[in-house]
Amino acid sequence: MSKISPLAFIDPSAKVGENCEIGPFCFIDKNVVIGDNNVLMPSVTIMEGTRMGNGNRLFPGAVIGAVPQDLKFRGEETTTEIGDNNTIRENVTIHRGTASKGKTVVGSNNLIMENAHIAHDCEVGSGIIMGNSTKLAGEVVVDDNAIISAVVLVHQFCRIGGYTMVQGGSRTSKDIPPFIIGGKEPISYCGLNIVGLRRRGFAPELIENIHNAYRLIYNSNLTVNEAVEQIKAEIPMSKEIEYIIEFVTSSQRGIIR
Repeated sequence: MSKISPLAFIDPSAKVGENCEIGPFCFIDKNVVIGDNNVLMPSVTIMEGTRMGNGNRLFPGAVIGAVPQDLKFRGEETTTEIGDNNTIRENVTIHRGTASKGKTVVGSNNLIMENAHIAHDCEVGSGIIMGNSTKLAGEVVVDDNAIISAVVLVHQFCRIGGYTMVQGGSRTSKDIPPFIIGGKEPISYCGLNIVGLRRRGFAPELIENIHNAYRLIYNSNLTVNEAVEQIKAEIPMSKEIEYIIEFVTSSQRGIIR
């Protein structure tokens, strides 16, 4: 049985699962579905079109599912989809989708720190850490297990690769490939995220292969396409090397240099 404060408002059409805790001054709008074992601390706002899984913890002032800050939005029916076991800290805002993709998606097991913003139609994976006051513009994609430090600004349509570390205070209008550290001003390749890969259990041989791939991409006079062909010829193929190749060859905005 859920524990709901009498000072909370829940629209009669909203669906709230079992064993949830909903604090005072929370607002849950129509057309909302919330799963089991969620904790909504005081003054959390869940707006129309939100779909939330199980075991999430939302801190005071979080706003989920607000209409997008996109002038092309015309009130179309869209959603915000949140997975399981996320920690969403104070004053985080996650906006719903637009006609472009129809939904904003946040996966599971993420830590989204205070005052962060995830804009319309973003696709945020799982196992991600987003630092305080980091802002993702519309249609940004963040792959699993990335770490985005505090006060990072990400331009619309950018992609951030998995297992990447983005240094605090950075801003990017380019894609940031997987397994690396991106930082400085202007943002650039700062080497492999070796500590992060070791912590995640990557074998030394695999780390070396990834490092060699990025040496060809960043520390040679080759174009990206030439580097990719050399990677295919010289480096043992694995799903991680294939991921690097897919990422850099499919980049629409170009990768940071």
